[in-house]
Amino acid sequence: MYIRTQALLLYLITLLLVGAVEARAAVSPADHESPLLHHHLSVELIPHTHEITVTDRIELEIEPNRPSLTFTLAPTLQIESIRMGTPSALDTEGMAVSFARMRSGEASREQVTVTLPRDYSRKMTLTWTYRGPLNDPPREPRHLRFVTPSETAGHIGEEGVYLSGETQWYPDLPGSFGTYRMTAQVPQGWTVVASGRKESQVANGGKVSSTWFALDRSEAFTLVANHFVTKSRVWHSGTGQRIDLQTYFLADNAALADEYLDATARYLEAYVRILGDYPFEAFAVVENFFASGLGMPSFTLLGSGSIKRHYVQPYALGHEIVHSWIGNSVFNRDDAGNWVEGLTTYLANYYWHEVVHDDRQALEQRRMMLQSYNLYVQPEEDYAVSQFLRKHDEKDNAIGYQKSAFVFHLLRQEIGEEPFWRGLKTFVREYRNHPADWVAIEKVFSRESDRNLRWFFEQWVHQSGAPVISLGDVRARRLTGESGKEAWQLSVQIQQSEGPFRMAVPIRIIMKESTESRSIKISLSPSSVAEFVLPDQPLRVELDPDLMTFRRLTRRQLPPMLNGYVTDPHKTVLRAFSDVASPLQQIISRIADQELPESKRSMSIVSEESALPQKGSVLALTGEGQPQAVSKLVRDSCGDSVDLRATGFQIDGQAYEGPKMAVLFSCHRTQVPGSVITVLYGVTSGAVEKLSRYLFYYGWHSYVLFQDGVVTKRGMWQGTPDVKEVRVDATS
Repeated sequence: MYIRTQALLLYLITLLLVGAVEARAAVSPADHESPLLHHHLSVELIPHTHEITVTDRIELEIEPNRPSLTFTLAPTLQIESIRMGTPSALDTEGMAVSFARMRSGEASREQVTVTLPRDYSRKMTLTWTYRGPLNDPPREPRHLRFVTPSETAGHIGEEGVYLSGETQWYPDLPGSFGTYRMTAQVPQGWTVVASGRKESQVANGGKVSSTWFALDRSEAFTLVANHFVTKSRVWHSGTGQRIDLQTYFLADNAALADEYLDATARYLEAYVRILGDYPFEAFAVVENFFASGLGMPSFTLLGSGSIKRHYVQPYALGHEIVHSWIGNSVFNRDDAGNWVEGLTTYLANYYWHEVVHDDRQALEQRRMMLQSYNLYVQPEEDYAVSQFLRKHDEKDNAIGYQKSAFVFHLLRQEIGEEPFWRGLKTFVREYRNHPADWVAIEKVFSRESDRNLRWFFEQWVHQSGAPVISLGDVRARRLTGESGKEAWQLSVQIQQSEGPFRMAVPIRIIMKESTESRSIKISLSPSSVAEFVLPDQPLRVELDPDLMTFRRLTRRQLPPMLNGYVTDPHKTVLRAFSDVASPLQQIISRIADQELPESKRSMSIVSEESALPQKGSVLALTGEGQPQAVSKLVRDSCGDSVDLRATGFQIDGQAYEGPKMAVLFSCHRTQVPGSVITVLYGVTSGAVEKLSRYLFYYGWHSYVLFQDGVVTKRGMWQGTPDVKEVRVDATS
């Protein structure tokens, strides 16, 4: 996740921007220049009183004949004075100007309108002096099944300091970009980290003062501080670029510094080749005092729990490093949809597995993208990728992150490897330190591929929905091939029941002696037919077995998983345990307290398997010595894939024993198409104690094994694939 100054405001006006995509002429970075402010900040932080004292000398250039400028500032900060001067007279105090404050629609924002004198110089300085508390302690988000950062507008306290653009801790013109020079003073023992490069640090009189420069224009400036233990090393790219790698960890996690520095170097090595030179002089992994995964220019801010859990995976640390280019160097245009998270997800969460040649995990990531969209986006609630602004729930995540990421995968397949990667590097280079949008992406990739891609972006970016495709008639007849050898002509029909869409659909042809992969181009019609000449008799045809196309799937086609239960409009909790002190009771309490209201109305809690309704999905919670309470349910839906015993369990023929073992598994519910049964079973109460709070974070696999609350294995069972037996013509 990256921080954007206008993110909250943009969400409020999202519906007003839907029509803006009609004006899709090619746009260059210079066509939408925004105001540029040069901030010279002098800051003192007082953690024990939650206070900040600031002098901000802002250099700016404005057009003539404006009566006023309207800035934003946090409402808790009291302005002592605003004085106006010229950049050529920085040593003078300047003239006091009048200002008025007005509360905006958001509690964390206030508008400050500065009245300008009639004859002002276009180049001016406004020196603000202000102070006050910033005390919004982080709150845990009330999401049952959605991982989000703790919620805070910004906080100064003894547990730590976090001030971002959304804090409004410095005066800002909406829609502007800024460069920054900041000197920050904190008590002895504290360390400041900020966007950009640290120039110096001096300790004197029980206080520590450090100076930071961020000379590339950016959307916001972030400052954090805490009792950090620092470690650093120098890394050189293959082109000779020098980058300072750093960690700022609290004492408990300081021993993990080398692991994070090593991982940072690995990601930079890969992404510099793909995206070009790293856009900053340093990259730091900084520990936060609340749950977060945030990417800022030159550093990422990760919560202590994430640091402790070795948060170095591509979807974690790798994702934030890619944001250095995508989001923090090339910005998202404020008046258009958010493309940043989709491209970052594609390059980090998905493409990294191709980089390291992990084909199995790459397939699982494609499956995850499709599952997310198909489970969380109902057709009547779908919207176009170009309308996504910010993630607020799993539906937004499925469209703005997962579908958007898959769009880049489809674009890569459409134009080919070399034009795609060349286009990506060109895009990053041309739009560095400028905002970009989907129009800019289309422009660059059309030029680099020498293709008219208007239809592609119209279909996949500006249009909602996804194709619904299936195999129709599949038949073959025997031919006489070259030199009298036997050959077969295969005819494959692909049907579209929605849309229709234009795309290439992969198929796998299983023959008597071999297997071949082919592709069928489908057009804007309900049915498309392709014919192939094969050297062997075809037996079966599989539609898109490697999940290379983006499409609507039925719930039965998806693998069974906990998220199948979560998204079922009808669901039941089976309370198959008797100990009222069991950690399983906490899960039931959380479901009752935190489920969305519309889900509550369709959810019930029962204590007997015989009381289960005949429709919907079931979450069965069972524990110590009571696996028989769900034995019939498991046997009917899972067959012999799962066997629960008092001392352990068996999954896919492998046995697991011991008092600390637990398992979470899902199967398609027998005779209830589209629904699942999900069972959490712990051999003892202690086996589920640690995982009970995080149960709904394990929703993407068919089974997850735990030992003392730690994941030891994950697995996926198949959904129902789209496969057709080949019908042989009678004349063959």
